Amino acid sequence: MKRPVIGLTLDAEPAGGWSRLPWYALRQNYFSAVIAAGGLPVALPHAPELAADYLDAIDGLLVTGGAFDVDPALWGDEAPHPKVTLKPGRTDFELAVTRRALEHDTPVLGICGGQQLLAVALGATLIQHIPDELPSDIPHEQPNPRTEPGHEVAIAPGTLLARITGRARMAVNSAHHQAVKTVGAALMVNATAPDGLIEGIEATGHRFALGVQWHPEYGVDPADPLILRAFVEACA
Repeated sequence: MKRPVIGLTLDAEPAGGWSRLPWYALRQNYFSAVIAAGGLPVALPHAPELAADYLDAIDGLLVTGGAFDVDPALWGDEAPHPKVTLKPGRTDFELAVTRRALEHDTPVLGICGGQQLLAVALGATLIQHIPDELPSDIPHEQPNPRTEPGHEVAIAPGTLLARITGRARMAVNSAHHQAVKTVGAALMVNATAPDGLIEGIEATGHRFALGVQWHPEYGVDPADPLILRAFVEACA
């Protein structure tokens, strides 16, 4: 059977460090997790004007995370919090290609910052800095390795995520200082942390538009690979 082609968004860094010229990067486990789930992963350079061409070439879109934030101006918020780091070129591209995918009902999976981007594309708002807006005993930027769980999430019954995982709870890693704050009619909350923070969303009007705040590509919980597999199967 032909593997569905899965487009993965890349991170971008300025010149310096690994290269004397600007460079793209993405952890290998994003690609290996897609391959293990039955997909054929391809990287998508940041070219908003090519969003339509990319969508013609791929069967599904995976919006990845990274050490940066979505611009608060995109949901009408005030000036960025001092802890907010922006990457306009990356966000411009991810927003363009995500909106295009949603218009064509192409399956979308948003991971961590990718979940936040998907949420904003569908009219949600974000918490700019969790410690200021929702103080909690849960370290959402966990001190232990990302290969280990940071906390559990409760999965809402009757949701796509519940059907995929067959679980009411699962262990997740946690590496974020922003989170979804409010959702509109286009979205449903499918997972929450013990402190009430939104950990997962899904679009009610699309066949597969799912976001999770954690990183299932690490396989911290046995249900994590099921999320990648369900996404790839939706792209077939």
